Amino acid sequence: MRYKKLDNSSFTVSAIGLGCMGMSEFYGPRNEEESIATIHRALDLGVNFLDTADMYGTGHNEELVGKAIKGRRNDIVLATKFGNVRGPDGSFLGINGRPEYVRRACEASLRRLNIETIDLYYQHRVDGSVPIEETVGAMARLVEEGKVRYLGLSEAAPATIRRAYRTYPITALQTEYSLWSRDPEDEILSTCRELGIAFVAYSPLGRGFLTGRFKSVEDLAPEDFRSKHPRFQGENFKRNLDLVCRVEQIASEKGCKASQLALAWVLAQGEDIVPIPGTTRRAHLEENIAALQLKLSPQDLARINEAAPKGVTAGERYAEAAMKVVNL
Repeated sequence: MRYKKLDNSSFTVSAIGLGCMGMSEFYGPRNEEESIATIHRALDLGVNFLDTADMYGTGHNEELVGKAIKGRRNDIVLATKFGNVRGPDGSFLGINGRPEYVRRACEASLRRLNIETIDLYYQHRVDGSVPIEETVGAMARLVEEGKVRYLGLSEAAPATIRRAYRTYPITALQTEYSLWSRDPEDEILSTCRELGIAFVAYSPLGRGFLTGRFKSVEDLAPEDFRSKHPRFQGENFKRNLDLVCRVEQIASEKGCKASQLALAWVLAQGEDIVPIPGTTRRAHLEENIAALQLKLSPQDLARINEAAPKGVTAGERYAEAAMKVVNL
């Protein structure tokens, strides 16, 4: 395992983290026993950066992660998020960045995770109705009280990042980034680098599409929310399969899997970038970690960029309503 120092913090994290969302919701049937075994295997292999959120499984994911890390808390940099509000039945109730909600959400996450302090606390989505200074100010008070160590934002626009940073140092920005989601290259990455903010890349495998596992939408479980994503629908799906085929061809020549090539490409974009691929199985976890051994030459990177140029992906990354609350 390789490790990276997160600027604006005292943390050193594994070069690849583990996204735990799919262990509770969104990607089909769940298996808690295998999920916990996957987290344990990740820790054994040196992965020390775990990512969850209070909305995943309406709290279930934090409880699962809390159970999995019991007795190993000191081995882990644990990140969770607040801001996407859900009802007890799982319904989505909007985004809340009000100071009083920030405190309630943090205290609830601490209880579910069964820990005393959250290492990295993200605002999951920016609340456009609340000045970012008020939200980050409330988050900063949690740091002063010892409930949180460092602060992060997710899917925030450059201007918001700057305003937040002037309020309190931001340690990490989490945003979707992969061969089929390269929007951060426009301005977000440069903003983070100017301010010394680590960039945490979620969905670095394109929600699994870049693994080559999906050949038709029927390959998704009935309850899999990806079937509602524009990139997994109709003609977009067919066009995006062509992208995957090009990636698979290069991977075959390199003697690796398409998923490993896609992860190695993200890793090659900068030492300040930490991908957090999600998985629910130990076998896939081990494949992802093996991407750290894959070296891409300048010629390899040029070929990959030619096969998957910025903007090539068909369809938006979220449905219309969800796209309205990213990059705010």
